[in-house]
Amino acid sequence: MKKTTYISALAFVLALVFSIETQAQKFSKLDASPLDIAYLRASRNEKPTAKVIYSRPQLKGRSLEQLAPKGKVWRTGANEAAEIKFYKDVNFGGKPVKAGTYSLFTIPGDNEWTIILSNDTDVWGAYNYKDSKDVVRVKAPVHKGDAVEAFSIAFDAGKMFLAWDTVRVAVPVK
Repeated sequence: MKKTTYISALAFVLALVFSIETQAQKFSKLDASPLDIAYLRASRNEKPTAKVIYSRPQLKGRSLEQLAPKGKVWRTGANEAAEIKFYKDVNFGGKPVKAGTYSLFTIPGDNEWTIILSNDTDVWGAYNYKDSKDVVRVKAPVHKGDAVEAFSIAFDAGKMFLAWDTVRVAVPVK
């Protein structure tokens, strides 16, 4: 009887150990460029007009031009191309845009940036960017401000602001 109890207990412990091991999940470490979301809302309790999902790369001693080269299409953040969703038709930088979801690309420059909304969504970076998928392109002047370490997008006063290092770019969204 003791031997049967011992074997049963041993079998139970082994089953428990192996079942815990097979249920263990492997989670990735915190991304170096974490995701963030910016909302455009008339007020906190109202439905949003727009939402941007993007990753926030950091300078970490590098120049802005190393990470977002001037004159080249950039994914507007890190990892996947930034994604902007309009919950209703809007005026984006003076141009009409239908409600929907778009990738957000930019072309940085010294005095202005080109902001691009593209139908090509769920893409990694700007490696396969196709201008044939552009919905709208708008130009926005560059302004200077205090240094920002991590790339940031925010909405305020009817504008979408992009900020990184000392560069500030604003696009009206109505």
